[in-house]
Amino acid sequence: MSFLWRIFLTLLLAPLLLRPPAQAASETALRVAVLENSPPMAFRDAAGEFTGFSVTIMRALCEEMKVICNYQVTTLDRVIDDVAGGEVDVAAVSLLDTPERRARVLFSKPYFRSISLWFAAAGVQPGQHGVRVAVVRGSAQERFARNKGWDIIAVRTNGELAEPLIAGVAQAAISPMSTGLNLMKKPEFQQLGLVSTVMNEPELGGDASFGITSRRPALKEQIDAALDRIKRNGTYDRINSRFLPFRVN
Repeated sequence: MSFLWRIFLTLLLAPLLLRPPAQAASETALRVAVLENSPPMAFRDAAGEFTGFSVTIMRALCEEMKVICNYQVTTLDRVIDDVAGGEVDVAAVSLLDTPERRARVLFSKPYFRSISLWFAAAGVQPGQHGVRVAVVRGSAQERFARNKGWDIIAVRTNGELAEPLIAGVAQAAISPMSTGLNLMKKPEFQQLGLVSTVMNEPELGGDASFGITSRRPALKEQIDAALDRIKRNGTYDRINSRFLPFRVN
C-alpha cells in the first residue's frame, strides 16, 4: 500500500474511530445542579467543596451508577428552568412534586419527606395582619405565601433566611424543617426568641425528589435503581446520620 493511500485511509477512518469514546463520555457524565447555601442539605465546606445531605446522596448515586458528576450552582428560583431547558441533567435539590413542575421535568423516587416550620413570636399566627414573612425565592413556601396574599420578603438562599428576621424587617419565616433546625443553631437567631410550629398544609410538605431532565428519560430509572441500592446497603442511613439529627426516610 502506498504512503499516500495510507494517509487517505487514516483521514477517512479517523472520525469513525474517535466517535465511540466521545459518545461514551457523554453518556457517563452528568451535569448536576446543586445549591451552595442551604445547610444542612447543600453548602460549601471549609475547603470550598460542595457537601450536605442532598449533595452527598447525589455523590453516592453517581458512584452506584459509575458515572462522573460535574456540579454547578443553581438557586431555587431557577432550578426548574435549568432542568427543563437541558442546562443540567439532574437537580440534586429537594423538590416537592407539583403538577406544574411535573409538566416540565421528571422526578426521581422520593429521597426524603419534607415538612415546613413557621417561625414567629409566641401568639403570632400565619396570615395575621401586619406580619411580614421571610421565604426563599422559588420555594414551595414562597408559592404558598403568595397564593395566600401575605406580605413577604423573598431571599435568594436558605442560608439568608434569618437575615430579614434579625434585621427586624420580617416578623416571621416559613422554612423546610432541615433549614429551620439549622437556623435554631445560630446564636443571633436564638436571641430573637421565636417559636416554631409545624405547618400541616399539604402544599408545604410531602415527598421530596431530585429533578431530572425529560431529555434523558432513561436516567430516571437509573437514578431510582441506584437510590434503592444505597438504601439497602446502608449508605443512605450513614449519610442521614452524618448531616441530619433525625431520620428522614
